[in-house]
Amino acid sequence: MSKKLLPIIFCIVLIASLLAGCGGAPSGPAASGDTGKQAESTPDSKPADTETLNFAIIVKSYQSTYWLAAVKGATDQMNARGVNATFNGPNSESDIADQVQMFNDAINSKPDGIGIAACDASAMLDSLQAAKDAGIPVICFDSGIPDAPPGSVLATASTDNYKAGVTAAQGIWGALESRVKGATGKVRIGVVNQDATSESITSRGLGFIDEITTLCKGAGKSVAVVGNDYYVGKVKEKGDEASADIIIEVRVPAQTTTELCATEASAILNQSDTIGIFGSNQVAAEGILTANQNLGVLGSADDKIIAVGFDAGSIIKAAIKDGTLYGAVTQSPLKMGQVTIDLLIAAAKGEPVSDVDTGGAWYNKDNMEDPSIAPNLYD
Repeated sequence: MSKKLLPIIFCIVLIASLLAGCGGAPSGPAASGDTGKQAESTPDSKPADTETLNFAIIVKSYQSTYWLAAVKGATDQMNARGVNATFNGPNSESDIADQVQMFNDAINSKPDGIGIAACDASAMLDSLQAAKDAGIPVICFDSGIPDAPPGSVLATASTDNYKAGVTAAQGIWGALESRVKGATGKVRIGVVNQDATSESITSRGLGFIDEITTLCKGAGKSVAVVGNDYYVGKVKEKGDEASADIIIEVRVPAQTTTELCATEASAILNQSDTIGIFGSNQVAAEGILTANQNLGVLGSADDKIIAVGFDAGSIIKAAIKDGTLYGAVTQSPLKMGQVTIDLLIAAAKGEPVSDVDTGGAWYNKDNMEDPSIAPNLYD
């Protein structure tokens, strides 16, 4: 062989070996179709449990400290399990279009999963289908989406909200029962729900209304539900207002703000036949307390209106301690955030997931320091 050919042959062999070492063909996300997921790209990709997973978490808003507690729970679990997440949410729970856009932006960023607490269940349907088409698993928390496209929501981490509303009704009944039984004319029980769109709020409000109706009927009284059309149309029994002994009046503000909830609460508290009122989340309960600042009608004395709330926060806790609020139902937002991360990790790995009831409990000034209650009473 000619000595002049040896360098040429050596170069050819060297180039061939370098190409073989590089694989020659493209791999990884660029070759994995439209999902962009490394774990799905090629057979020798890293398994999901050894790579860093990235999630997008979208809360209903940062309007109340409840959502800060849920984010803290998720952040703690994210750090404990070695995954990454970004957190986002609109300014108000009325900013439905903003939240939908945040969800769509999350899809475009191709995360390994999305956690969503939907402000409006019906507004998310097209976006959920888009996430499913993109191969992105979705976990709901706090509020489910009952009409979600099949397979688009893999699980929901939330309180059983209807059951929690029942618990609130049973809690207030301890103070209202004698007044209802002893009433010689019509009496009124108010319900302030911050919206008529969120699954959590509507289920909670309906649970309260249905249970109060049952309890009043058990006390020999007839009941009628009046006010917001959505709730009147969804309750088990709406009754006849003209002949009813007990009027359950449901009010919903035009937007989810404490100030507008206070306006709706004032309309109920100013009526002379009102004996009780329920605020079905932190914003609504704080709205009732705001209204009472001018009226001074809440308390447990015979001439006062019995009020109960939902969730926690420093304002609600202080009102329960001083007797302005009779009690409230707490959820576990920390646990909800933790469970959401766990469900997202499992879903990203392709493991089966299912709904998780994160629980709720009645509390008042007598038990709010109990070890089973106190950790859920965020400020």
